[in-house]
Amino acid sequence: MSERGHQRIRTGTVVSNRMDKTAVVTIKRRVQHSKYRKFLTRRARYKVHDAENQCEIGDTVEIAECRPYSADKRWRLSKITERAAK
Repeated sequence: MSERGHQRIRTGTVVSNRMDKTAVVTIKRRVQHSKYRKFLTRRARYKVHDAENQCEIGDTVEIAECRPYSADKRWRLSKITERAAK
């Protein structure tokens, strides 16, 4: 694989793998409310290119930003860091 420029890397959990070569990854982050100082959980869902269909629901994965693969798929599977318990 050729050297790429600076990429954004994120870690999240696979929540769906029903599409062919695509998985949906949820990334959760905790932010503090500016006025009330309460911690809130924000989530983002990304469609990820999974060329070998190797992701399973519940897996912890690392994804990297890449060129657009489709209208709403701009991330690719970098590696699976932890498999889901069966």
